[in-house]
Amino acid sequence: MADLWPWLAVAALGALHGLHPATGWALAAAWGLRTQDPAQALRALLPIAIGHASSIGLVAGVVALGLAIDRDWLQAVAAGLLVGVVIVHLAGRPAPRLRVPSGHAGLALWSFMMATAHGTGLMLVPALVPLCLAGTPAREITASGSLLLALAAVGVHLATMLVITAVVASGVCRAFRSWRGRTRRSDSARAGAA
Repeated sequence: MADLWPWLAVAALGALHGLHPATGWALAAAWGLRTQDPAQALRALLPIAIGHASSIGLVAGVVALGLAIDRDWLQAVAAGLLVGVVIVHLAGRPAPRLRVPSGHAGLALWSFMMATAHGTGLMLVPALVPLCLAGTPAREITASGSLLLALAAVGVHLATMLVITAVVASGVCRAFRSWRGRTRRSDSARAGAA
């Protein structure tokens, strides 16, 4: 049972990240609402997964190889990317305005930046250390064995996060569509009564 706790922690953190609006479900739902196609919200999961996995994979690889990483440096890189994106986004525009998502590459970059800025990979370190550095019969004690376990942990975390993100984004799209349908019926009933 002691070997199961790190895996449960990795999955629970994935569920937590799936519930957090900055890590993707809000943008996925926005894609679905903008196009009025709930399937579009599910299509947004791939770039979200790529960005999130890149951030976590970076930290998991460092932990698995037994290297040190400076949290301040990692967050400074993410902040720099975010500032760069904002500057590019606003360059040459007379006034900032609300825009639709910029595409799959922009969504993947956003996911990477948010996961890195929130310390997503760093949150997994307490669960990765027992998996990667402890001698268990489930694996050999080598850097490559640790790396494979770290990648498996990233996969479990990511799968849990994506399931929760998909459920929340789809639920938001369905709820909005239902609310919009009730509003239209109410408006047409009032117009018919007038």
